[in-house]
Amino acid sequence: MSAQETKEKILKISLTLFSRRGYDAVSVRDICGRVPIKESTMYYYFRGKREILQVLLRRFEEKAEGLMNRMERELAAPWQPGTGFGDGVTRGFFEEYLMDEFCNSILRLLRMERENSREFEKIYDEWMFERPLHFQQKIFSALAERGLFGQADCAELAVEYYAHVFLYTERWLMCGELTEEKKERFRREAGKQIARFFRDKGVV
Repeated sequence: MSAQETKEKILKISLTLFSRRGYDAVSVRDICGRVPIKESTMYYYFRGKREILQVLLRRFEEKAEGLMNRMERELAAPWQPGTGFGDGVTRGFFEEYLMDEFCNSILRLLRMERENSREFEKIYDEWMFERPLHFQQKIFSALAERGLFGQADCAELAVEYYAHVFLYTERWLMCGELTEEKKERFRREAGKQIARFFRDKGVV
């Protein structure tokens, strides 16, 4: 393997172990045994386990921020009547965030460790609740501006909508192996609930 390939494998193996066992339960020896490399080799690439974690979290925040920015641009694009407004944004959030192997593993890690770390709790709250709810509120505001949604409290609608998404995320995407079968169950059940939500709200 090249130096870059070795570094990336260390990061990938570390994230897999962290998201399954928890950060504190994984040792440098565990990581090196799975790569496999000598511990001295790992220290050539990273100062220690903490730096590996920092690199992973930084990549996650960069990826999540980039996705949110892209979805906002899509939301602002001209809308053609007869097409599902925001459908592409919803698919992007599901497929490229909640069901993306990297993002899902980070969210699992944060979810697991938030009980023991204020840092993890803060990051998890931001990227599992604050940012998605804020963005969903923007979607409802955009719907109202386009005459697709009646006047309502967009913040409350965002919470009501996202509660369904979070329920099925917890049930199908955050426990055990992230299989294609689980992803499909999530798509089907969350999609059905979302369609019912908009139908009940009278979206035209």
